[in-house]
Amino acid sequence: MTTLRGRWQFDEPLSRHTSWRVGGPARRLYQPADADDLVGFMRQLDPDEPLLWLGLGSNLLVDDAGFPGTVILTQGTLDTLELRGERRLYAEVGVSSAKLARFAARHDLTGIEFLAGIPGTLGGALAMNAGAWGGETWSFVRRVWTLDRQGQIHEREASEYEPAYREIRGPAGEWFLAAELELTPGDGAASLARIRELLDQRAATQPVGQPSCGSVFRNPPGDHAARLIDSLGLKGTRIGGAEVSSIHANFIINRGGATATDIARLIEQIQETVERHTGIRLMPEVRRIAGEQA
Repeated sequence: MTTLRGRWQFDEPLSRHTSWRVGGPARRLYQPADADDLVGFMRQLDPDEPLLWLGLGSNLLVDDAGFPGTVILTQGTLDTLELRGERRLYAEVGVSSAKLARFAARHDLTGIEFLAGIPGTLGGALAMNAGAWGGETWSFVRRVWTLDRQGQIHEREASEYEPAYREIRGPAGEWFLAAELELTPGDGAASLARIRELLDQRAATQPVGQPSCGSVFRNPPGDHAARLIDSLGLKGTRIGGAEVSSIHANFIINRGGATATDIARLIEQIQETVERHTGIRLMPEVRRIAGEQA
């Protein structure tokens, strides 16, 4: 049996690992030393063990009851990032989206500047086909490496996946481990300037610095979730410590002391209000993780 080299934590509060700063304890949390260590971990894992992969926790709402299985923490460990030829980058899933965007620009590769404003890791960006300002992650993916429950690594072409709005459809039972992106050679200085412009725009229009998950709802066809929520006067609506941001209506912020239940109830209230007045049912972008008691 392979000796594991990663870090274990038990009954670890997931509020420490999610951008909303809510969520009960994980029964076990494992931070692998590297990809090889993760392969060994997966080969020893009980096949019935509930499993949750976690990067920066920016698109998760973890139940107050916690997670009754094992969490794999990729941020800060699966962080290999390198050039491959003149147009391609190889990155593991623990690399932050912002770091990836800046790395590309500093090597005169353009196209993924939008990733700088997405508060997550490449793993989450791949799983969600994350996008902003007209760009989407899977427009640049050419190849991925995945890992299954048996600890087998699979190398797959982008053509094996079907990208959609804020989701990706592909082989089941596998988790992203790394990706190769193909970018366009260009003016790195201009790309860095564009990144600064996008970050300034984000700071001016979003509640940066306050605990949130980013955008809560997907935009419905032909409209924007924020516009619908704002038009109904829902900015500032509050349940417990959870509040609809007064800066951007598609953000729910933790004003302090919020629980996952507060946030879930506020999400449901927004959905019901918007549907009652417009007939549109807003669909969350955020992924809800149920606990033992949920």
